[in-house]
Amino acid sequence: MVEDRRLAVLRAIVEDYVATEEPVGSKALVERHGLGVSPATVRNDMAALEEEGYIAQPHTSAGRVPTDKGYRLFVDRLSTVKPLSMAERRAIVTFLDGSVDLDDVVHRSVRLLAQLTRQVAVVQYPTLARSTVRHVDLIALHDARLLVVLILSTGRVEQRLVDLEDPLTETQLTDLRSRVNRAVVGERIAEAGVALHALAEDVPGADRAATSRVVTAICEAMSDHRSDARVAVSGAANLARYGDSFDTAVRPLLEALEEHVVLLKLLGEAHTGGAVTVRIGHEGPYQELAATSVVATGYGPGEQALASLGIVGPTRMDYPGTMAAVRAVARYMSRILDEA
Repeated sequence: MVEDRRLAVLRAIVEDYVATEEPVGSKALVERHGLGVSPATVRNDMAALEEEGYIAQPHTSAGRVPTDKGYRLFVDRLSTVKPLSMAERRAIVTFLDGSVDLDDVVHRSVRLLAQLTRQVAVVQYPTLARSTVRHVDLIALHDARLLVVLILSTGRVEQRLVDLEDPLTETQLTDLRSRVNRAVVGERIAEAGVALHALAEDVPGADRAATSRVVTAICEAMSDHRSDARVAVSGAANLARYGDSFDTAVRPLLEALEEHVVLLKLLGEAHTGGAVTVRIGHEGPYQELAATSVVATGYGPGEQALASLGIVGPTRMDYPGTMAAVRAVARYMSRILDEA
């Protein structure tokens, strides 16, 4: 019972500090929250929480503020993640439904996430190595030229032109298209490459030259790793609203936003199953960013987690609301990729 009450006091301190950016005193807690106990009891609970390292007193005679340990306990004990409002859900659907390709999905999503959370949003492009082949199309253009279209599970589309020694008949083109798709559809990039090379070696001599050129074009498209270390960032201007209290972290965070490798390490590994991870303060990989927290999750079609997205901001943030927004945007991006 005492533990539950102290957890309620900690929760109230976190909520008030996030909302006001002012150290929280016992009188304010009693006035704003229905804790059902006297101010003296609240003061005793605050003293116990401070002794255990969950809150701290920044100045003599000031109220208390949560520590990283306090935020950690608050996040771990969240019974539910604050649901998004109807307006927020409609905004996600309306904003993302107009996406035309993968680049558009990523850029719309990162802007939307920054708007919903009022933090710095980061979205990693789907990593090619984890994607599978969804479809390959071979389109006859003119004479002996083909357009090879590779569609991956990430929604990414690659096109290559192939010049053949001799034109293919419609029957030959249909047969080659079928054999290529039987070999690679549903396979990951690495396995698809192996299957394609085996296909090129097994075809009859008359068709081997055309098959070899098509296979080479597809393999080149699959080996294009331009997006594997790319991220999109939005909302850096949101840092300005934290003023002096976040000044010590603004400069290193702004520098980090220019380094994609740093941002990818901040986001961490993409997790399947919709799990949202929260790394608070010193739990992160960079000590110079110890005044920040990262809320992240994975996204991808079906049960695949092809990449990560999340937000980076001060430890003083609305964790329940931020976690809900991150999870919702990731789920909607996953749905778009699944339907692509």
